[in-house]
Amino acid sequence: MQIFKVFRAPEWADLVENGSTPGSPVDLADGFVHFSTAEQLSETIRRHFAGETGLVLAAMLASRGGAWLRWEASRDGALFPHLYRDFEMEDVHWSRRLDDDPAAHALPAETSCA
Repeated sequence: MQIFKVFRAPEWADLVENGSTPGSPVDLADGFVHFSTAEQLSETIRRHFAGETGLVLAAMLASRGGAWLRWEASRDGALFPHLYRDFEMEDVHWSRRLDDDPAAHALPAETSCA
């Protein structure tokens, strides 16, 4: 199963440059790196990244998280994947820029969620 992290351009650049990141300011404040499932992704983008440009979507295989990945209740009681360690470049299964058109912020059609 793939899980997804949305990065702002400076956060993505930090990951690429340093090979790992503790995440965004919200991740740092909460003590874990926030991820979304394929079904949760559009709402996450709408709620937390509306009007932003230059976003990068990264996919990680949930199995890479091992014991560091926990599924915890969040928005409306839904279980969200939370990574309790730095996100590493080696965790990136694939990545791509998100279209700057907010209506186009969705999982790439060619991507399987299995």
